[in-house]
Amino acid sequence: MDEERALARRQRHLEELCGATIRAVSGQPQLQWRGGRLWRGAQRLPRFAAHLYPVFGQADLGSLRGAADGLALRVSRSDAALHRSVQPADAVERLVFDMLEQFRVESLAPAVQRGLRRNLEHRFRAWSDEFAASGLTEGALGILVFTVAQVARTRITGEELPEPVADLIEGTRFGLADVLGPAMRELTRLRDDQRAYGRVALQLAAQVGARARDLREQGDAPDASDAAEAKDGRNGFQWLIEPDGGEGDALPAAASSRGGSDLEGAGYRVFTRAWDREVQAAALVRPQLLRELRQRLDALAAASGIHVGRLGAQLRALLARAQPDGWEGGHEQGRIDGRRLARLVASPAERRLFVEQPHQPLADCMLSFLIDCSGSMRQHAEAVALLVDSFSRALDLAGVEHEILGFTTGAWNGGRARRDWLRAGQPRHPGRLNEVTHLVFKARESSWRRSRAGIAALLKPDLYREGVDGEAVQWAVARMQGLGHRRRLLLVISDGCPMDTASENVNPPGYLERHLVDVVERARARGEAEVMGVGVGLDLGALYPVSTAMDLSQLRGNGALRELLALLARTH
Repeated sequence: MDEERALARRQRHLEELCGATIRAVSGQPQLQWRGGRLWRGAQRLPRFAAHLYPVFGQADLGSLRGAADGLALRVSRSDAALHRSVQPADAVERLVFDMLEQFRVESLAPAVQRGLRRNLEHRFRAWSDEFAASGLTEGALGILVFTVAQVARTRITGEELPEPVADLIEGTRFGLADVLGPAMRELTRLRDDQRAYGRVALQLAAQVGARARDLREQGDAPDASDAAEAKDGRNGFQWLIEPDGGEGDALPAAASSRGGSDLEGAGYRVFTRAWDREVQAAALVRPQLLRELRQRLDALAAASGIHVGRLGAQLRALLARAQPDGWEGGHEQGRIDGRRLARLVASPAERRLFVEQPHQPLADCMLSFLIDCSGSMRQHAEAVALLVDSFSRALDLAGVEHEILGFTTGAWNGGRARRDWLRAGQPRHPGRLNEVTHLVFKARESSWRRSRAGIAALLKPDLYREGVDGEAVQWAVARMQGLGHRRRLLLVISDGCPMDTASENVNPPGYLERHLVDVVERARARGEAEVMGVGVGLDLGALYPVSTAMDLSQLRGNGALRELLALLARTH
């Protein structure tokens, strides 16, 4: 069980690193890598060339980095609409056409970026080795596609063909000389013009497709429609990847199953709520330990140099608005005060006969912090605790009602909820399959001074397990309702996507992410709350339309405070 959790955490970490690489290389901050697929915001992008999808847990780091670089070049250097508009219908032709477009964009990688080019070559060579080891090159169709891939990439990118590969494809390459020779010269010349390059690539793909059909008629190759559904080699290696959706595919909808839920949206289900709980965080920590944690947090606050009074004034300016505060007499202009008219008879020069209605800045809003207490956030616990503790003190000074909430799970890998599912016979797609725990570090009706011990519970390491973000956002938003505030602001502090191993293993990919996106969008559309994402070292734009990435290392210099203030200003 511990091994499974470690593997899941490692995969999540690697996916986040790949996503960061893709965003950096492509310059597109909304891209994310989740569940072995590339997403732009809430839209899943189609699969591209087959060699761009290494298997996590089997591929080396060089392959993962090369795949990330290849995907980044594809989304930034290729016109997806143009590519879709001309791609052929035949499965083998489409495979070759897509592969040729990928080789084109990889050949455009700047020569000065030697590391990136090495990564791309490493990934393609690793894929080629996997292809050969699978035994697929022993078949006529397999060696045909393999040969075209090797020759095309070598010619288009200018890289050398490894000797073992050259020996393997020698015979097939000779038989394709009349097809490959003229096409390769044109493709190399037209690399900078996708439209013209595409016309030649289509012709080459059509010729390869015709060869594949001849092989099929002769009984030397499987039916292309069967192959397009992903024929596997002896080791499960997949080489024909059928495009499974275009630009604009939504996150996959979750399938329904028994075990109902009153949660709305996209078929989201909860297998059982029997073990869910909402708890005061302070109650989970021994009193003596809680005092020690508070002392530690006080020491961090003293060393931080954060000016709470100034922060309170800035928050008041951002969140408060001028509101009438009674009437004030004795003014020389305004509305006439009938009670003072007698003074005008006694003293004709008297001018202070008017009343005015003064306005005071009052905060008619509520602000809640919702903190992701999943395992990967444990390393940021001190910085996050210092951040929300400082804001809580400042919000009290500004007169803003606020809460500090958190979310985690009661166990790793499903706990008692998963055991209930196993006893029920493991029904398919059970929905959320863990026992969620919602934490209250500071309630709305409690001041910072009365809640300061509870806030320190953020420093307790074993609170941090896994996270079901969508339900936590829904819970935090519900706590704001019916209180009469003009504005309701929810800041979700997290370092990535929802992660609950048990739920992810038994539901469709993207199940928890889809629910989170739905919840955030629904809260915005209904005016229930302004939900904002605060990414800890990561851009959360794919999950929260209004978000910022925060560098907690800047907390001592007040940089992170300025980032949060800027985020609040964007919603003002």
